Formats: sequence, C-alpha cells, structure tokens
Amino acid sequence: MTLKVYNTLTRIKEEFKPIAEPVGMYVCGMTVYAEPHIGHARTGIAFEIIKRYLEYKGHEVRYVQNITDVDDKIINRANELGVAPIEFSKKCTRECFRDFDQLGIDLADFYPKATDHIQDIIKLVERIIERGYGYVAGGDVYFSVNKFKDYGKLSGQKLNQIKRGARILPTERKKEAEDFALWKEAKPREIFWESVWGKGRPGWHIECSAMSMKYLGEQFDIHGGGQDLVFPHHENEIAQSESATGKKPFVRYWLHTGFLTVDREKMSKSLGNIISVRDLLKRFGSEVIRFFYAQTHYRSPIDFSNEALERSKKSLERIHTAKEKLERSLEKASKSEELLPQEEKFLKSVESEKIDFEEAMDDDFNTCKAIACLFSLVGAINRFLDEVKQPNEKVVREALNVLIKLGKVITLFKEKKGASEKELVQSLAKLLTRYNKTTKSESLEEIVNEIISVRQTAREQKKWEETDKIRESLLQLGIKLEDTKEGTRWRRI
Repeated sequence: MTLKVYNTLTRIKEEFKPIAEPVGMYVCGMTVYAEPHIGHARTGIAFEIIKRYLEYKGHEVRYVQNITDVDDKIINRANELGVAPIEFSKKCTRECFRDFDQLGIDLADFYPKATDHIQDIIKLVERIIERGYGYVAGGDVYFSVNKFKDYGKLSGQKLNQIKRGARILPTERKKEAEDFALWKEAKPREIFWESVWGKGRPGWHIECSAMSMKYLGEQFDIHGGGQDLVFPHHENEIAQSESATGKKPFVRYWLHTGFLTVDREKMSKSLGNIISVRDLLKRFGSEVIRFFYAQTHYRSPIDFSNEALERSKKSLERIHTAKEKLERSLEKASKSEELLPQEEKFLKSVESEKIDFEEAMDDDFNTCKAIACLFSLVGAINRFLDEVKQPNEKVVREALNVLIKLGKVITLFKEKKGASEKELVQSLAKLLTRYNKTTKSESLEEIVNEIISVRQTAREQKKWEETDKIRESLLQLGIKLEDTKEGTRWRRI
C-alpha cells in the first residue's frame, strides 16, 4: 500500500516519497504571548498523528516545531504588563509546555526559539540581499516580491491580485505595498539585537525559514501548520527560502489543518469564545480531547462543542471496553494449539480491519475512516467473545495487539499523566470522610474497594442520588466504575 498526501502546493494527492531518511517535518508552533487554546491543540494533535503513522509505516521522523518568542504581540503584551519581553515569553513558553504535556501531546525532537537563532536569521537575510531579492531601507530590510516570479504559487493568488489588496502607509519605507519585512529597525524602548543594518529584530516570516533550514536542511519533506498560515506566512517562507538558496522546491509537501469553530462561530476575543487547553482539561480527559480531534480529517473544518466532546467520550468507552474484555479473556484463555473455525474466522476479520485501517490512513491520513475501521474491529471483538467463552490465548493476544497498535496511531492508550498514585490515594481518603468513613490503607486497590463498598450499601438502600454522586466523584479523580453481573469493576482513566 502506498501513502498519498494532499499537497497544498500542487492541490492534488501525491505519493509520499521522502528525500531521505529520516523524514524531515517542520510545523509552525505557537507565538507565546497567551495560554495555548483549542486551535493550537488541533494542530499539535494532527501532526502528532501524522508523525505516528509515518513511524508505523517504518519511517524515522525528525520533527521540528518552532517557538516564536519575539514579535509585535509579545512586545505589546509585555509592555502592557510592564515586564521584559524575553522574560514574558519564557513564562508563556513554560505554560505552553505544561498544558500540552497534560493534554498528552508527544514532544517534537526540537523546539527552536527565534531568540536563540538571531545570527542564523541575520546570515539568511544577508544571503537574500546578496542574491538581489532583498533591499535595505533605513534600518529595515524588505523582500522584493516582484523579483520572485513564483510568488503566489502556494496560495494560488496572482501578484496583481495581491497588489490590489495590499495597503501601503506613507511612513513605510518599502518600495512596493506587497513587499514584506525581513528585518525591522528597533523602535524606542523595544527589544533589539545588533546587526549590520543597526539595532533591530527579525520579521516573523524569516524566523521559520532560518530555523527549519538549520535543523532540516535547505530542502526537506513536510512543512505543516494551520490553514490560516498559507498566506502570507508560508507563501513568504517559500519566496525568501528559495531566493536565498536557489533550490526548488524548498519543501516537498505542504500540509495544512482545517479551520476550527466553536458552536459554529469563529473563535475570537471579541466573541469571548476562546477556550484554553487548561480550561478544557478541567472538563474532559486528555484522551477524550485527542480522540475528538482525531474523529475529523485533519484538513476538514471542525466545530467544537461540549456535546461533540460528550459523544466522543461515549464512543471512546466502547474501544476501552473491548480492550478490557480481551485482557480479561487472556486470564481464562485456552492453551490449545488447534484453532476453532470461529477463531480462524475471527483472525481473518482482525487482519481485514487492520488492512482497511491502513488503507484509510494511506489516503492522506484519513483518521475519520480509520476510526470507523477501529469500531468495526471493536464490533468483531465483541461478537467473537460473546460466541466463544474460552478463546485461544494466541487469538486473543493477536486481537489485543492489533487493537492497541492501531489505537496508538491515533494517540489512544497512552500512559496517563494524571495524579501520582500517592496523591490519588490521599484524594480518595478525603472522599471517604464525606461518608463518615476513615481508612489507614495506603493501597489504591484497597481504598477504591472501600469506596465501592460504600456505594454498594447506598445502592442497596436505594439512595440513587448518593450512588451517582460517588460514581461522579470517582470519575473526576480518574477512576471509572463499571457495574457488571460479577460485581463492580474499576479502572484508572
């Protein structure tokens, strides 16, 4: 099977052929002046899934995600707070890493910061000027868009359309309205670095060109980001990078995530509907959030709502329930060397769903179709375990391995990053005191069973409100209860 990806540059799906191993992937990260929000989360999760599937296919991936830690927004916000811009951006960067860690997003291999690569940026600007594509205007340096004949090839815009849409202010030094800044002269009380053009700081677009080439070379495989970055940011990256090096293409495949709305409204400060990752995690588990994003193809628009998250939560439970059934079946599984006809048939269906999953992911990382295959596998597992009460150990283990392997591609079954066991035991002990119970146990299993016993007493006394409250309290602490004919089971979520 061949992996095909949709390339924004060519507007078609192309066979994925990396330049070399490892695959080079650069994704535009955050400008750190506020908490990460659900839009940032979508980009992070989408490209983690892409990376995971490339690794599933046998590729090694060198994943770079930049941090813009100096720009107008950061400077303005720092000035409002009366703090130094660099210290402010460092604080915001720490908060971003903390929130993404809680969300369970895997770390990239490198997180280069703009302020750590000023000399790389200056050298790249000098190359652009030397090749005749940049010009100095006072303490500023601009890129001459007219001189780059391919300008607009990523966004599909014609240069005359861009000219008509651009605005030029009388105070600006640039020759043409569409030209963009490579280096900006420092204003009074503004952070700056010394350069041959005087005191200044880099333009936004040049940062990504310098950092991506520093870690991945002058040509690499995948460049990603949100759809809102296609123009002008990524368009400008192509222009300045190919002008500086003379090599085309700068990037082989351009991948962009679709737009995100909240209850069908565009997310914006004016509407007051910007949802931070931190606030979202207070309402939903990290795996539920990641699964919600995975249910929509990365290029498609996605509408965010509490109702949609609740549906994802219920759907996710079906997958975990199937996994737990397989794990319990292993405990009583048959050691027979011969397989029953039902077992052979089941193994074929497991393999078939695995192939269908891979075909879906090979079609431009179509997680929506892949998850449908995962649910088909879950259905096959449930039917098989209902039919065969003591299945063969090898059969059960194969089904479990396939379920986990496919699930991990879409970021399921990760190690939890919640409270430590000691902290959880302390919280559960406090919960017991609400029901006039105390415990000296330091065992998680023992103390959960004590709470289950309290709940069972409430059930027998038909105190349904209290029963539900105990279940909900445990759920908030990351303990999921399941009532079965054999009794109440529990697990950490």
